[in-house]
Amino acid sequence: MGTPALEVVGLRKAYARDGRTLEVLDLARLSVADGEFVTVVGPSGCGKSTLLHILGGFIPANTGEIRVHGRAVVGPGPDRGMVFQEFSLFPWRTVGGNVGWGLEVRGAPASERATVVDRYLELTGLSEFRNHLPSELSGGMKQRVALARVLAFDPEVLLMDEPFGSLDAQTRETMQEELTRIWERTRKTIFFVTHDIDEAVYLGDRVVVLSARPARLREEVPVELPRPRGIVVRKSIAFLECRNHIWDLIREEKTS
Repeated sequence: MGTPALEVVGLRKAYARDGRTLEVLDLARLSVADGEFVTVVGPSGCGKSTLLHILGGFIPANTGEIRVHGRAVVGPGPDRGMVFQEFSLFPWRTVGGNVGWGLEVRGAPASERATVVDRYLELTGLSEFRNHLPSELSGGMKQRVALARVLAFDPEVLLMDEPFGSLDAQTRETMQEELTRIWERTRKTIFFVTHDIDEAVYLGDRVVVLSARPARLREEVPVELPRPRGIVVRKSIAFLECRNHIWDLIREEKTS
């Protein structure tokens, strides 16, 4: 195997509170292959989002190392793109302006920006909304804009922190299908944190199950379901068996 797209070695994080130490993360090793879609679940409050923010370079770890294609992570960088649950769009910019923002910051010429923006508006089904403002879009469409903006600057690894958590159930399933379609076309390496086990199974090649705090690697569950995935996969026995196995692991953590 080649160098992992994303690798964590000996990662620990703790906070000092009122003279006490709160241990949040204790991960000996975790890796994601190039082009792999890995989803992450665990008990509520176990440190999933903290892990993602450390991977993004926004929060420092106490010890350990994070590498992207073998390079040490020392802070935020263009090799990692982050999609948050909040849409974080610029309300005064159009859809096209939001998608092209990162390219502007990087100093890309206008002709290149236009080509890239066109590509990712088409990929996310937003071409006809290019000149709309975020206030004119639904929640699902806003999240598509946020995803297109990250994809436009072509990160090596896409980090996603419960990006569909604020959407209604129907829109959420639609966005899961859209993300799967986009991943199948781009083959981006994705590390996706969620509290929704069904979502984790539907999206992932592999589900990383974390323990209760401090988060340790409880189990890595391969998702042996065919792609492309749709409603038939969601209703299959194999899907339910995988989902139930992960739920049992998390339930054991809650009661232990």
